[in-house]
Amino acid sequence: MRARCLIVDDEAPARAELRYLLTQFDHVQVVGEATNAEEALTLLRSISYDVVLLDIRLPGGTGLEVAETLRAAPSPPKVIFTTAYPDYAVEAFDLEAADYLVKPFDAERLGRALDRALSAGPDDEALPAAPTPPEPRTSDPLGRIPVQQGDRTVLVDEATIIYATAARGYSYLQLATDRVLVSFSLNELERRLGRYFFRAHRSHLVNLDHVRELIPDFKGALVLVMDDHRRSRVEVSRRKTRELRRLLGM
Repeated sequence: MRARCLIVDDEAPARAELRYLLTQFDHVQVVGEATNAEEALTLLRSISYDVVLLDIRLPGGTGLEVAETLRAAPSPPKVIFTTAYPDYAVEAFDLEAADYLVKPFDAERLGRALDRALSAGPDDEALPAAPTPPEPRTSDPLGRIPVQQGDRTVLVDEATIIYATAARGYSYLQLATDRVLVSFSLNELERRLGRYFFRAHRSHLVNLDHVRELIPDFKGALVLVMDDHRRSRVEVSRRKTRELRRLLGM
């Protein structure tokens, strides 16, 4: 069965381009288009869709607001943001977006986003069921991670990274007072970052220099209290707890 797709964009050329790109995927069928937030929500309440290609800036609301409303639905479609604005990626992934595409993009990039959206099950919101085994670590000799901010690329010193969290093929970097999105998977970050970064969990990579406390939980694992402004807590899996205890001589 072909996946039912809704295109939401206020610009006719953008909708036409998405329709053209989608003709290259036999498993996807465009069954609706909307030009604003109200139209999008009306269609989404009337028809069951599998995936929505959603712009950020829309008349009468934003794509983020549409995605927020969809989260309350019993079986919401997967959302792929398609936008000219790179600055909302963190908010988009907080709303469990399947992917975030910045225009212009090609059919190959769209295809990867569709695969990610349509292959994810209900429990796959942050990660695939089994992570790809990490390759041998080779830390970045520059000790910097590039972060896209609008039309600029900022180089973040790895020593300032408190921890990293997986986000559907991307990762969040938690800094002292800020959180940013990077286009590296957690496995890629693990290979790039220095050896004082520890894979505490399949979805968390922590900088041991920024661990403030270690708290045992009732399951025999550990919770790490980090030294960012929120005193974030990061769970350590039971298997990784044994490894961390050995590493710290506990």
